Parts: sequence; structure tokens; C-alpha cells
Amino acid sequence: MIVLGLESSCDETAAALVTGDRRVLAHKLAGQEAAHAPYGGVVPEIAARAHVEMLEPLVRAALDEAGVKLAQVDAVAATAGPGLIGGVMVGLVTGKALAHAAGKPLVAVNHLEGHALSPRLSNPELRFPYLLLLVSGGHCQLLRVDGVGRYRRLATTIDDAAGEAFDKTAKVLGLGFPGGPAVERAAEAGDPFAVPLPRPLKGAAEPHFSFAGLKSAVVRAAGQHRTEDLAASFQQAVVECLLDRTERALASSDGVTALVVAGGVAANKAIRARLEALAAEYDLPFVAPPLWLCTDNAAMIAWAGAERFAAGLVDPLDTPAKARWPLDPSAEAVRGAGVKA
Repeated sequence: MIVLGLESSCDETAAALVTGDRRVLAHKLAGQEAAHAPYGGVVPEIAARAHVEMLEPLVRAALDEAGVKLAQVDAVAATAGPGLIGGVMVGLVTGKALAHAAGKPLVAVNHLEGHALSPRLSNPELRFPYLLLLVSGGHCQLLRVDGVGRYRRLATTIDDAAGEAFDKTAKVLGLGFPGGPAVERAAEAGDPFAVPLPRPLKGAAEPHFSFAGLKSAVVRAAGQHRTEDLAASFQQAVVECLLDRTERALASSDGVTALVVAGGVAANKAIRARLEALAAEYDLPFVAPPLWLCTDNAAMIAWAGAERFAAGLVDPLDTPAKARWPLDPSAEAVRGAGVKA
């Protein structure tokens, strides 16, 4: 089985070909950092226009690199949400056109499911169910992954995601864009306990995350401390919050096979190291995708498409693009979280 995957939910345009036995035949990705850097964040209109220009050449390049013709793929998988709606529409409409032209099934993939299943692409031993910490620019959740399409949300952010806090901190400190890697680099030369910063909801009875207060504290502290110390102290606060909330979930998650982390923030080495130590305390394997699979990419979309296609889950060509699309639609509403829940 060969699945063509397309990703365009934010500022990464990507196309990939992945097989059912976990071989990545080709992966082509174009970033937009230079276009968005002057603004300190992603501008939706600029991102959507870039996707229009980049996606078709990337699809051609991926097919050429893999030595595969469109007629040879078994299905076309495209991100259908959540994300910046203009970009999502570009990728989904392209996927629909390719599927229709080739007479192949369309698999409309939830971008978060792409992250949730990406560790299974890189780790064939990972079995359901597992506890997943999904940390990205737009989402921060703990989920019990019971199978393809079967997710139970245990916790979510009531305001900002961890990735948003990293980006805001980088902007305030003048570290550039993208913010996560910039803050991590600066933190390497800083004292993680030099600046007293809050740990929102750490130790709280409710299971959720909160990073808005931490973000605001960084804004107030900016200019009063060494940049490296503030970056390191911010990162330490995020690590402690993630660790505390994840440990709470682990303590009540019977029968899980592993502790798994995925999403763009999962590329942070300090976060990965502390989560690995936490998993060891609970005598569980720790699983994280390789760094290139943590950030937005089309290989994870192709793999999620392959898993869904193998389970008989395909979608009609009138499937709509969605700006918001929770993995667990049955989860109870959370104070402050709104549509991000």
C-alpha cells in the first residue's frame, strides 16, 4: 500500500509518499520562515498564498523521487483541519483533485491525528492504548489513544498552548522566528532558576494546562534579566508544568503501553529528557518521533491516512475543511478553552 500525503495547515507545505509497512518513499517540505519572520509569527494570508505556489511542485517532486506515478498510489490523504483555514483549504482541495483525477479514495486527516499516530510510523513496537502528550503551537493536550480514530481527551489547555508561549517569549526577547528552537538555544546558556516565574495549575486538582499567565510574566520580566536566564527560566517553568500534568494523568491511566509525546514542542530536548525519566518511574517505555517528525510534515499525514485506509475509513469528495476539529468530540467543555478543547 502506498499513500500520498499532503500537509498545509500552518506555515509548512509538504508532500510525502509512505507505505503501509512504514517506509517513507519520499518527503518534500517547504518552509516559510523568511516570509513570516518580519511579523514575528505566521500571517494566514501569506501562508495560504505560499501553499498555492508550493504544493503542486512538491507533489511532483515527491512522486519523482519515489519513482511512483499517481496512478500507483492506493489513496490520497490530506489534512482537512484543524489549522489556518486558508491553508487547510489549499491542501484539501488539491488532495480532492488528485484523488478524483486518479480515481483513488480520499482520506481527510485530522492534523492532530497525524501527530498522535506519528510515533507509530517511527516505532513499529508501539501498541494501543498509550498515553499521549500532544504539544504544539496551537494545542496542548493529554489523550488516551485507544486506536485509530479512538481518542479520549484527559486534559487540554484552558488558554494558550505551550508552543504559543514559546513563540511569544521568543518575540518578546527578540530571539526571532520560529520561537521554540530560538528559546531552546538561548536557554542552553542560561540559569533555569534565575528568574522567578509562575507554574500555572501545577499541583491543581483539575487536570488541565495553562500558559497565559506564564507568558504574561515573561513580558513583565523582559529587560530586567539576562535574555539567556529568562529563556532558561521560562523553559524550566514549561517543563515543570508539562511534567506535573502528565504525571497526574499517568497515575490514573491503567493499562497504557507507553508514554508518548508528539507535536512541534516535542522536539525540545529538555522536555523529552524529563518525560523519558518520568516514564521510567512508571516502568513504561518512552516513545517520541524523531525530531523531523515532530514538526508539521506530510509523512505523518500519509501514515495517518494509511492507518485509516487500512481500517476502511475513507471520505467523500465533499468533505469540508475545518478550522477547528477536536480529536475527542465527546469531551466535556473546559473553562476558558472554548473551541480549542
